[in-house]
Amino acid sequence: MRLSAIGDVCHAVAMVTRIQSQWRDAEITWVIGKVEYQLVKLMPNVRFIIFDKSKGKAAVESLKAEVAGETFDALLMMQVALRANLASRVIKAKQRIGFDWSRSKELHWLFANKRVAATKHAHVLKGFMDFADALGVPETKPVSWNIPVAPEDAQWGEEQAKALGKYVVISPAASKAERNWLPQRYASIADYIQEAGVAVILCGGPGDLDRKTADAIKASVKQPLQDFTGQTTLHQLLMLLKHAHLVIAPDTGPAHMATTVGTPVVGLYAHSNPRRTGPYNDLDRVVSVYDECVEKQKGKPWDALPWGARAKGSQLMEKITVDMVKQKVAPFLA
Repeated sequence: MRLSAIGDVCHAVAMVTRIQSQWRDAEITWVIGKVEYQLVKLMPNVRFIIFDKSKGKAAVESLKAEVAGETFDALLMMQVALRANLASRVIKAKQRIGFDWSRSKELHWLFANKRVAATKHAHVLKGFMDFADALGVPETKPVSWNIPVAPEDAQWGEEQAKALGKYVVISPAASKAERNWLPQRYASIADYIQEAGVAVILCGGPGDLDRKTADAIKASVKQPLQDFTGQTTLHQLLMLLKHAHLVIAPDTGPAHMATTVGTPVVGLYAHSNPRRTGPYNDLDRVVSVYDECVEKQKGKPWDALPWGARAKGSQLMEKITVDMVKQKVAPFLA
């Protein structure tokens, strides 16, 4: 059971892929959010139950009807939110596996009868892999993801890549405005890349923040950018990310989507610890001011604070300079 969000669902896919590669006969049911389902809906041999949290109690009743008469060998309770915990009560399972005590929030521990092993300073993806460990699923290396797309979406992506040539994706908008870098600085990086002969495209979702951020960047660049913001399905976006030479993004879903298809990511972080939430395969490429921000606010270094401690403030991302990002981008333009 993992309802949201896009980035976390990407991490969960790695765990599901591990189970499928090692236990080929396993029957997997995934309770998932409505939007997130659109990304993973074609995964083979997975039965999906969509939980539309906007429907409130009706969503719980729908879930109850879907699993009526079933008893699962194990329920992996991979979301600590109280809403998910309460909904999980309608699922009958021999083992109800939850997070360890240190990661249990919102009374999560009350709904589990077994807990994963405690781990210190683990990336969210590794935290999800703890559930596979608890089941006894053999470990697989390297971590892999299986997110199929329809042939027409794969073809669409190839056509865009052919038309664009070598390109970098900037996916500038996180779910909260304070986690976004300044549009003028994104524009400076876009100019830097395009002056090196590499195209830059903008991507993002259909929300107002995504649209406003993209428009602000386009208003500041020297050369026009092709803008796919709000114009793609999740599978089309995945294909744009797959064919990209590089992705630049803050703490947002497309950064993790890019990781699932093997595209390098330069992540921009100030509020959350990238060791925990950064693009899993590209932690060495992260541009982060988190350590200095959280130590200034909390009076302790990050490794002396509770895992997952966040820095707060609407201007923290301003501490990331254009030159800091250029240093991470430059090797890809050589």
